[in-house]
Amino acid sequence: MSGPTLLKESGPREVFCGLTSIVWLHRRMPDAFFLVVGSRTCAHLIQSAAGVMIFAEPRFGTAILSERDLAGLADAHDELDRVCKELLQRRPEIRTLFLVGSCPSEVIKLDLARAAERLNDDLQGRVRVVNYSGSGIETTFTQGEDGALSALVPLLPSSDERQLLLVGTLADAVEDRLIHLFGRLGIDTVRSLPPRSSTDLPPVGAGTTVLLTQPFLSDTARRLKDRGANVLVAPFPLGAEGSRRWMECAASAFNIPTERVNAVLDPLVERARIALKPHRDILEGKRIFLLPESQLELPLARFLQRECGMELVEVGTPYLNREQMSHELALLPDRTPVMEGQHVEQQLDRVRESQPDLVVCGMGLANPLEAEGIATKWSIELVFSPIHGIDQAGDLAELFSRPLRRRQRIHSGLHPINPDQPVHV
Repeated sequence: MSGPTLLKESGPREVFCGLTSIVWLHRRMPDAFFLVVGSRTCAHLIQSAAGVMIFAEPRFGTAILSERDLAGLADAHDELDRVCKELLQRRPEIRTLFLVGSCPSEVIKLDLARAAERLNDDLQGRVRVVNYSGSGIETTFTQGEDGALSALVPLLPSSDERQLLLVGTLADAVEDRLIHLFGRLGIDTVRSLPPRSSTDLPPVGAGTTVLLTQPFLSDTARRLKDRGANVLVAPFPLGAEGSRRWMECAASAFNIPTERVNAVLDPLVERARIALKPHRDILEGKRIFLLPESQLELPLARFLQRECGMELVEVGTPYLNREQMSHELALLPDRTPVMEGQHVEQQLDRVRESQPDLVVCGMGLANPLEAEGIATKWSIELVFSPIHGIDQAGDLAELFSRPLRRRQRIHSGLHPINPDQPVHV
């Protein structure tokens, strides 16, 4: 049987916490506030991931569970109600308050769904309170967005209006460009989830065609199906090829003529090919190992192999939705090892044995691997970067060529052909 070799392993994991998704979600919806119910460690993580907000108050915070809360010696629900009401009194611009569960709050079984219901009753529609889990106990860091968006789906108004719904957070400029291109194709009504305002929720119903922009939104997709939407299955919009197939899938659902699709997309693909060339010159023939972290691994592997000429040593992913990833799997070379799950020690052993030219991994593994002489790329950087769409193909490739180019320069500086060449050149 042809196709990639699908494997699965379990054991100790090395992944980022789901609370990290707050960093890009709070930027997307400036009228929303994300209140993590967790420990001082949770607060430190969010602050470290987001950086210090010097010129404005941040739109996220942590309601810290004390030792008394964790020991069951205090009423955490009463304290949470007090904190939320004080926050809303101090920040009247908040329109949606997300209560975000953490590992500590889930361990002590703090019922945030009930807390949200209680606050919604008390606030009488002045502010919408929504809850979801950002815990890293069973999830990886990108699934925090899946939790947030799936929590919004029941709140979407009902409508059978014919529309295309883009689901997943994109950079505003990238989203504007994609909506413009869909308009040129003839798809006039294009909305987004999450919206740029938390109160401007898109409608959903039988006329809604959903196109996922991110591969880690399985729960959100399932809930949208339950609301009557048609969720398309396509390659994800990473690289010129994947982005084109993604847009073609939407065009087919809206019965757009092939001639029109080609007229709009062909020039963009040609421009992307030119932009990719200098990076392909560096990446072609290089071996890459993708460790599981973000669920972007399969679309990235497809892009790096087919458009950049890299050799795939192993492609890891935290979770594999075989239906949603069917097109991505079909585009991978035969017998490519695709590993679902993680046993971090065993995967690191395979990395060391194979000695790839580049490893895509989490921040916690990057420094040890770099110390062993193996070049790395942080998975989390790919989530924060505007990499979606045909226009971004060159920028996406550059994220992978950069560490190899940097390593080449360092090596040539430390081992110059000319002995008189200064090391810092």
